[in-house]
Amino acid sequence: MVFVMLATTGWTAVHRPESGTPLRAAALAAWATARIDGRPVPPADAPVRTVARFFGGLDGAQRARLADGYPLVVGNLDGVPAATRYRANRLGLERAGRVEEARGRDVALTPADRAAAVRRSHRFASLAEPGRQILAFDPTGGGRVAEVFGDLDAARRVSVIVPGVDTDVLTFERTQRRFTAPVGMAESLYEAERAAAPDSRTAVIAWAGYTAPTGVGMDAATGRMAMDGAVLLRALIMALPGNSSVALFCHSYGSVVCGVAAHELPARVTDVVVAGSPGMRAENVAGLRTSARVWATRDEGDWIADVPHLEVGGLGHGADPVSPEFGARLLSSATARSHTGYFAPGTDSVDNFAKIGTGAFGSVVCATGDDACRRGTSGAEQD
Repeated sequence: MVFVMLATTGWTAVHRPESGTPLRAAALAAWATARIDGRPVPPADAPVRTVARFFGGLDGAQRARLADGYPLVVGNLDGVPAATRYRANRLGLERAGRVEEARGRDVALTPADRAAAVRRSHRFASLAEPGRQILAFDPTGGGRVAEVFGDLDAARRVSVIVPGVDTDVLTFERTQRRFTAPVGMAESLYEAERAAAPDSRTAVIAWAGYTAPTGVGMDAATGRMAMDGAVLLRALIMALPGNSSVALFCHSYGSVVCGVAAHELPARVTDVVVAGSPGMRAENVAGLRTSARVWATRDEGDWIADVPHLEVGGLGHGADPVSPEFGARLLSSATARSHTGYFAPGTDSVDNFAKIGTGAFGSVVCATGDDACRRGTSGAEQD
């Protein structure tokens, strides 16, 4: 019995040292005493408004000096202008990549750890390529990262992809099964939004900014990681520039994160869309306590339908969001395939997501074949 309990909670797993040098920890320590032209910088945990006010008072050269000197802090600091964060994270990725390259040659490490380091160095090099807009990057542990598609500063509507299990810096993008990874999901949605509303100013964020469960085990069956993720998701939204409206597209365990975050989301979040959801840790839409429209979809071949939609003693995530009793607006995903196919180009699901992301609610296709999911929307709200 003791062995079963230990195995279930992960304590029997072979321990390996955390990947890479703790670069982020060292960067935070240096930032704590940093100054720019005699002025102390704000704490790394300062409120968004404090950070925004401080960086708003700097000129371009001063921002660049801080980004170059402290990339792993500035690149993740909510309230810093997006362009400055992009610059910082490109440098942070290059720095972390050099560390992983060295680890890949370190004979003191196991072959498995050396191979993992090589994979990480390749991923960091890909993310650091010119033209990529990396909004956040932290190499600690499995890594956290976020990427922007489009002009975030000019956008009137921002869509955020919130992915599920097995998401980290290595799985952030894939060559094979491209549209099952956050980058592919975001690229597909961004292209669909541009096709749906060419004149609309939109941006899409691929957000792997929380520690997601690994596999479908105990972590995936509880809300612990979702609670931590919800705090980080809210921080991301609070730090977005301007007054753009925000739509969340939450896949699988990501819908648990969105459900936990729902009651604290700022009013700029107008829509929460869940696909392949195991539950949102609420019994119905009213239980989410959000003013946002709540949409749900599930492909008929999605295995998540066989997961018990209940919550007992902290295990499980509650009611099924596509059940009539839950009260979500039900979207068609008729041409999607399985649990990971919702963002594939040309599917009903991603086309619907694009219409919600651009405000074209009048042309959304409902799962029920009528206009039930469109009732109460204004039909067309493109900018």
